[in-house]
Amino acid sequence: MRVVAKFGGTSLGTGDRISRAADSIATAVADGHEIVVVASAMGSTTDELLEEISFEASEADRAEIVSMGERTSVRMLKAALSARDVDATFLEPGDGDWPVVTDEFGEVDVEETKRRADALVETSAETVPVVTGFLAEGPDGTITTLGRGGSDTTAVMLGNYMDADEVVIVTDVEGVMTGDPHVVEGARNVGQISVDELRNLSFRGAEVVAPSALSYKDESLAVRVVHYQHGDLLTGGTEIEGTFENLVDLREYPLACLTVAGRSIRNHPGILQTLSTALGEAEINVDVAASGLDTVTFYVDAEEAERAENILHRQVIEHDDIASVTVDQPLAVITLTGGELPTQPGVIHEIVEPFAEARLQIHDLVTSATSVAILVDWEDRERGLELAQDLF
Repeated sequence: MRVVAKFGGTSLGTGDRISRAADSIATAVADGHEIVVVASAMGSTTDELLEEISFEASEADRAEIVSMGERTSVRMLKAALSARDVDATFLEPGDGDWPVVTDEFGEVDVEETKRRADALVETSAETVPVVTGFLAEGPDGTITTLGRGGSDTTAVMLGNYMDADEVVIVTDVEGVMTGDPHVVEGARNVGQISVDELRNLSFRGAEVVAPSALSYKDESLAVRVVHYQHGDLLTGGTEIEGTFENLVDLREYPLACLTVAGRSIRNHPGILQTLSTALGEAEINVDVAASGLDTVTFYVDAEEAERAENILHRQVIEHDDIASVTVDQPLAVITLTGGELPTQPGVIHEIVEPFAEARLQIHDLVTSATSVAILVDWEDRERGLELAQDLF
């Protein structure tokens, strides 16, 4: 089995942890598996190096400086493997066998990186390549970086391009947890989680696998997260399932928009819970929700509009800080899902601009970590869908 094993900074943070990592790699090699290693900088070396750059430095110089963390890690890990009679070779930008290259725009040169990854497959059957994560080689041979979480990106990218059976992310947690074990009591491991779920958690602060890495996962590539103390690269942890695709979806049936108004309603604790609980107890599903300073808006199936209005109106009567409820229908919702949509600078402008040029009114636009919901008049749904599809 061909496995790409990525060791995070915490899993290489001390000499003992490097030895533990080398033991797990040596065991997998002895069992007949083909292992490619991606190494992060030891501990928090990269952050520490960045903090020390208190002077004006070019991007090229900054990349050279911060690369020292990963370049040290691969040498340490290669030496630890050699001490265990494992034939290993460390790779960094500038080496003849180095696989990850970028174009003149700083983006991964997919064609060239795939070609080099294929060449790396030929050597990985005989030796364990220990690759610096996070780093890439520019078209002029200079060192560039893949951004925060870049070691995860390196690992999953190589796993994809090298036709690996699995990518194993070795970190300081027992896979994906039900909550931060450093904060909440009783946090436990989640045995399986989908790419969609993990991407949303990652964009909202869960430091497990970098969102940029998951875009390289396809259906045939298994990805797993394990704790560095586990000691076995091939079992345990959390399996990440599925693949993330760019999708444009038009809801088949119309929605009604119910807006509850009240002065500074958002500043009243419990109001959102009160309103949503009332709808939930009546088994009315909320398709989309949004809030402003003075309003809370729920989008529900148009067929439930009258019943939902009556339910919310009862809450208006019972609570002095809610003034009124109103209904607007029918509306269509077009959902764009994919990649890192809401985190891309200018992406909302790119979405809204064609609708404005077509004179199509957007009633609401609601974003989450990986999706954007566009609400338009029901009669404009087909035209809106065409404009959204053109964005992809």
